[in-house]
Amino acid sequence: MDMRFVARDARRMEDAAAEVCACTIWSDERPVRGFAGQLDWRMGGRLSALLKSGFMRGDRGELLLVPGRPHVPFEKVIVLGLGPRSGFGDGAFREALARIARTLEGMRVRRAVVELPGRGVEAIPEHDAWWLVEDAPAQKRMEPLLRGRRGLPAREP
Repeated sequence: MDMRFVARDARRMEDAAAEVCACTIWSDERPVRGFAGQLDWRMGGRLSALLKSGFMRGDRGELLLVPGRPHVPFEKVIVLGLGPRSGFGDGAFREALARIARTLEGMRVRRAVVELPGRGVEAIPEHDAWWLVEDAPAQKRMEPLLRGRRGLPAREP
């Protein structure tokens, strides 16, 4: 797996040569913010219209697939509801991340742009450290990228 980063900026979306993007929304926050807000703006308020009509509410686990092109450079946009912001914690974060991964896998997506659930409003639960389970070749490919982007220390012995 190759991991890359793209800024949450409408002009930078074109840099990500991906077929699908995934964003998240809260059930109790309007207008939508973060990556979903950027996509909504680029799509002429389409996500807002779906929310206003009640077609989607942003309930926890609710999933919607919306055509992206021609307004955004992605064929499809996946929108996952996170429920009320006050109920978002470590369990909800993990559940949402797993749901996005399963959805992308089920669609057989090879290249996707994904905003971590809650990232748009800095609601991601704090973790002191994450250890990724990867074989040696994958570690060598990812380590410089992660260290450079996140200021991570060198690998522990």
